[in-house]
Amino acid sequence: MKKREYRDEEEEEEEEFEEGIEENEEKTEEVSIKAETPQNTPPSIVLTVTYDGKAGKALVKLYDPVNDRIYFWYDNTGHKPYLLTNIRPEEVVSKLSKVILHPGFSHIEVVEKYDPLNDRKEIFTKIDAKDPLSIGGRADSIRELLPKTWESRIRYHLCYIYDNDVVPGMFYRIEDGRLVQVPVEVPSEIERFIKRLYSNDKEYLEEAEKWIPLFQAPVPNIKRLSLDIEVFTPQENRIPNPREANYEIIAIGLAGSDGLRKVLVLKRPGMELRPEDLDDLLYDDIEVEFFDSEYDMLREFFSIMLQYPILITFNGDNFDLPYIYHRALKLGFRKEEIPITVGRNEASIALGIHLDLYKFFNIRAIEVYAFGGKYRGMDRTLDTIAHAIIGMSKLSRDKTVSQMSYVELINYNFRDAFLGLYLTTYDDNLVLRLILLMSRISKTPPDDLVRNQISAWIKNMLYYEHRKRGWLIPEKEDIIKAKGDIATRAIIKGKKYAGAIVLDPMPGIFPRVYVLDFASMYPSVIKRWNISYETVKCPNEREQSNKPIPELPHWVCNDRRGLTALIVGLLRDLRAYVYKKLAKSAPSGVLKSYYNVVQSALKVFINASYGVLGADIFQLYCPPAAELTTALARYVLSRTVLRALELGLVPIYGDTDSLFIWNPDENKLKELIDWVDKEFGIEIELDKVYRLVAMSGRKKNYVGILEDGELDIKGLVGKKRNTPDFAKEAFNEVLGLLSDIQGLEDVDKVVEEVRNKVRDYYRRLQRREIPLNKLAIRTALTKPLESYTKNTPQHVKAALQLKNHGYNARPGDIIIYIKTTGKDGVKPIQLARIDEVDPNKYIEYLRTSLEQVLDAFGIEFESIMGSSIIDNYS
Repeated sequence: MKKREYRDEEEEEEEEFEEGIEENEEKTEEVSIKAETPQNTPPSIVLTVTYDGKAGKALVKLYDPVNDRIYFWYDNTGHKPYLLTNIRPEEVVSKLSKVILHPGFSHIEVVEKYDPLNDRKEIFTKIDAKDPLSIGGRADSIRELLPKTWESRIRYHLCYIYDNDVVPGMFYRIEDGRLVQVPVEVPSEIERFIKRLYSNDKEYLEEAEKWIPLFQAPVPNIKRLSLDIEVFTPQENRIPNPREANYEIIAIGLAGSDGLRKVLVLKRPGMELRPEDLDDLLYDDIEVEFFDSEYDMLREFFSIMLQYPILITFNGDNFDLPYIYHRALKLGFRKEEIPITVGRNEASIALGIHLDLYKFFNIRAIEVYAFGGKYRGMDRTLDTIAHAIIGMSKLSRDKTVSQMSYVELINYNFRDAFLGLYLTTYDDNLVLRLILLMSRISKTPPDDLVRNQISAWIKNMLYYEHRKRGWLIPEKEDIIKAKGDIATRAIIKGKKYAGAIVLDPMPGIFPRVYVLDFASMYPSVIKRWNISYETVKCPNEREQSNKPIPELPHWVCNDRRGLTALIVGLLRDLRAYVYKKLAKSAPSGVLKSYYNVVQSALKVFINASYGVLGADIFQLYCPPAAELTTALARYVLSRTVLRALELGLVPIYGDTDSLFIWNPDENKLKELIDWVDKEFGIEIELDKVYRLVAMSGRKKNYVGILEDGELDIKGLVGKKRNTPDFAKEAFNEVLGLLSDIQGLEDVDKVVEEVRNKVRDYYRRLQRREIPLNKLAIRTALTKPLESYTKNTPQHVKAALQLKNHGYNARPGDIIIYIKTTGKDGVKPIQLARIDEVDPNKYIEYLRTSLEQVLDAFGIEFESIMGSSIIDNYS
């Protein structure tokens, strides 16, 4: 089991808590009899790497998909937690005796490391400890006793992965007690292609040969169980506190990839299920098991859960698993009987791993690069994400789960569990394959991966590469001290330096617009100009004249290849020249599907690689490297625009890595594409063709209609969180009208229909004809009412009004309120009347939702309001 770990929102420092180790010892002792620890095993996939506090060793959990078995392998190499310092061993002994006398101290070694910042080898003192907490995580840890340390904030299980080359998601076998990676057979055609691709570059060829097995190793369909629980709640809109777990769990929905469809139901007084009621079950093959005792129901759930290597939840870290854990304690279970460990921000399971899909789909890189922004701007609920990705929604309900009949409860509960499973099984297990492949790329266990933003993934990937090369992993403050700060001024508020270029759009409505996309612009720039924290402004004085952008003072060393440039460039090449092509040309549909997942996983990494380079939360943050990358990207796009004009093409808009060309001659377009490839070594491709684009004249504000009628709106705003339902409906109806435009001849007619539609919503708001439930705003209460002393948000004002009527809202409760004309400006929906609604406040919601779309078509929202006001008095 994984120890309890502290982490801030960005995972900048991840330290372990001692109480987590104590819980871990109990759990490992209890479940070790259920997971085998053999001397020899068949090929098995590494599910995770963790630390066993009782054994004082790293623990690798493996799963054999053929025989459906979980194996535990404990480190037998003697690997210890450690840190590096530049204090000599004799000084540690003589001047820092507290280190030697520390109860967790093990021994001292002298090691040589290559220091990439200073481009030289250095001697360091390596201090080994008996356990991770002795290195760091407590006020009296060894790290706190030394004036300067390196690599002391790396979580131990990740440190173990780096040092021992245990790649999560890859196949290993235990041979005579040793953990040995299973060789991967690479198809001869891929080997030949890689050798041709890098025929003149030995370094890239050697690196590619190391990486290709990660993508060619099979990604099995691992057995998994999706869980959802329903809890009795006496009050509507109150989310039970999982740490208190005061109310009964009344249903546990279970959906397994092996065909399990089961709901465990707690019997309740006054309720019965007649045999004929089973005809109303949503799924014919649901198995329903009733329990007189909640204790027995949980015991049965634990028994089922332990049969699966992966447990899937949606927000299980924050609710389902903590609730089950604390509820089990209340019911009399001993800690060691509960195969769940609850940490500060996560919950893990005894035998296998827990994947919280809520956290995974909230990772911005996944939303943008893996799923194309399908649910961007929406609430991150199971309902919205499932509907956006798989076209399936939760079951609607008009009563609380506590008021549902058995059949209604079973259907509702199982549907949620099924959605969680289906999100990982649809499209040939796309999501599970993505998770496992990205674990391999980043060297991050899957259960860690789904809980962290991509900055942590890329950090792990690069840390691993440092260790494999014998490089010192620098501290962030050392990089900034060595490289200095930025030299340009940001145009956008909140940014640190000049970013991407956005060309002023040409306002108007344009038919037949081609969009050219610079394939992975920033990664391409990073590779092409050898940008990495150690090569930008390197200490070699002979290289200081090598300034790619004369107006910037930053130089780049070309006497050595930068690690970031090498890895990011390689991943870019593998996606663009190998796996994207294989996804189209593979001989079978199965292979095409798999290679498409590979190129999608690579896309996530390469497109996010620049973003972390320029983020100050990133451990390898280097301001000049990030600034130079954006400057070179601006240079590439500007030169391309000039070349397009020379060829007689008409660019109407450009943004970061894309260029909009109006009604182009396709031969000239091809000539432009060839020129970019030859001039910069950057691939540019036709991304999409709009049958019509409406440009407002403002940057990052346009509406494009694709050839299939789908609308593409830059910066979609209509479905933002807390937007009332009426505004969402208006937005969707307007989009539906616009998608009917076939050409310029349809624009005037459709624009008038849009005006009428918006005018109708405006009139209904003015006349208070829209029902309260469509105007309702829902906001969760995050802290006790009495803690709001400095200011009182609107949902808190509504909660205080409820309190005056006897309802005490608590943290976690959903407050549903209406904006009104009264003194407070809001009322809870339970107390509001339709005649109290403030139309002007809701008209503003209508404006916010629609203004961007209307603006692109030259429709002023005020003009619609003006004509409506005249109509009202005519």
